[in-house]
Amino acid sequence: MRLTTKGRYAVTAMLDLAFHSQRKPVTLTDIATRQTISLSYLEQLFARLRRAGIVKGVRGPGGGYKLNLKTTEINIADIIVAVDEQIDSTRCGGEANCQKHQACLTHDLWMGLSDQIRTYLKGITLAELLEKHHVQEVARRQDQEAQKVIEIHRSNGVNVYSE
Repeated sequence: MRLTTKGRYAVTAMLDLAFHSQRKPVTLTDIATRQTISLSYLEQLFARLRRAGIVKGVRGPGGGYKLNLKTTEINIADIIVAVDEQIDSTRCGGEANCQKHQACLTHDLWMGLSDQIRTYLKGITLAELLEKHHVQEVARRQDQEAQKVIEIHRSNGVNVYSE
């Protein structure tokens, strides 16, 4: 299985959202600043996450995004699938048509690996990741670094919150 940046960024952004939306809705600009992910890319990912019912948008002043489910109800596999990433180690997409429209010699091996990866990712929730001390430390560090960036932009007259 090859996890592209789409899946990696979606999981990273969702963990950031889970950490920060406990207080108030989170803007994509804030996530982009903390995680150094393109704002336009995040907009595309969050449109898919919203359609999947994982997040919801909050309009108006102080708006942004919040989780639509509890952190205990959101597993990593669901996030990856929501952004149209495949959890599949086969080259046939699990269709068993790898070699002349039939299963190849190692099809079952790669299907088994895909199942193991899917099971592993389904077994990890955002809540479990949030409980990890290292995740909390990194999130606090990113907050401090992002605040420095915001202060630098403000002192230069740049509005970093325009969405």
